[in-house]
Amino acid sequence: MLAVVAGPDSTSGDEAHAVSPTAIAVARADTDAMRWLFMWAIVGAAYAGSMDYARLVDAGADAIDHALAGRARGVAARTSGSTGEPREVLLSADAVVASARATLERLGGAGHWLLALPTDRIAGAMVVARARVGGGAVVETAAGRFTPEGFAAAASRMPQGRRYVSLVPTQVRRLLASPEGSEALARFDAVLVGGAPPGMALPSNAVETYGMTETCGGCVYDGAPLSAVGATTDAQGRILLAGPTLADGYADGDDGAFVERDGERWFLTSDLGAWDGSRLAVHGRADDVIISGGLNVHPAAVERALLTVPGIVDAVVVGVPDAEWGERVAALVVSASEGVPDVDALRGMLDVPGHAMPRFILARDAVPRTDAGKIDRSTARAIVARAAEEAP
Repeated sequence: MLAVVAGPDSTSGDEAHAVSPTAIAVARADTDAMRWLFMWAIVGAAYAGSMDYARLVDAGADAIDHALAGRARGVAARTSGSTGEPREVLLSADAVVASARATLERLGGAGHWLLALPTDRIAGAMVVARARVGGGAVVETAAGRFTPEGFAAAASRMPQGRRYVSLVPTQVRRLLASPEGSEALARFDAVLVGGAPPGMALPSNAVETYGMTETCGGCVYDGAPLSAVGATTDAQGRILLAGPTLADGYADGDDGAFVERDGERWFLTSDLGAWDGSRLAVHGRADDVIISGGLNVHPAAVERALLTVPGIVDAVVVGVPDAEWGERVAALVVSASEGVPDVDALRGMLDVPGHAMPRFILARDAVPRTDAGKIDRSTARAIVARAAEEAP
């Protein structure tokens, strides 16, 4: 869900928290009219309020500014909820604009965007925002199931000039498996890939992004933070992010993940990583870590290793209960061929420490994923644990 954060002029921020999280009123209105022009375009018919968007656009910036004065300052974007109940994140227009501008700066300038992601999530909404900020066109793929044919058809309709697209790994995988899709993908100046680790070799024009709803989507591109974005890790290795793209907080008022460090506001993520002063390496979610025999195993690292094995096209690594080790490393894999290597054969193929070597392998037709394309680890863990328990 994406909605304009708006309400009656008389409603205070404190009172609004007791009302609907999608209709939070804010006292100040310090954004200019043109920013709101694209913000209203993002939410379309789903905005809070009863303004005539088409009439306002025709009337121009002054009319938009007057209509929105004192009423709104940003959007509430719902997180994907991959690790619990979805939450609504409050993003100011300033943060959205800062994110869009930083992205265009990193990519080499404004351009036209192909929209292949739903705009009720931050990844799709930011596609529209970047186009609006840069003055580019937005070309949408056909409604319904994502297909290489539909993607290629939409790509063929894009205007001349720089062309950009934002995709999740599942979409990229489908495109690369299709000659038509691969050819269409190659026409773009940059292909942003985010939402989950790619788990595959990406084309040369791909940019691997890292971020979340709380940072207006991707804020680290190919390991390097965008302009004015800060990155670091704490003593436990958890990633912290700072900068102008940060959300104001959550609609429910529980903003414990936003912390002060040395006078600067940071967002404490649930991800583990390493920061060397210029580049960020993301290891995976802190709550995904497998502890086997007292040693930590990062599933993402083992998954990357599995995808180097010939024939394995997708994989998820989880921990399953083990009486001796507490947890043992197990993997659900998808193979392009009839079979997959057994555990003994994998020992000579995987470049991972001994304690991270999978002790159980389950072949399936697909890795469980959420609607947002992220690995559904809880479902995968249940499937693998059940199979491991039933195995001889």
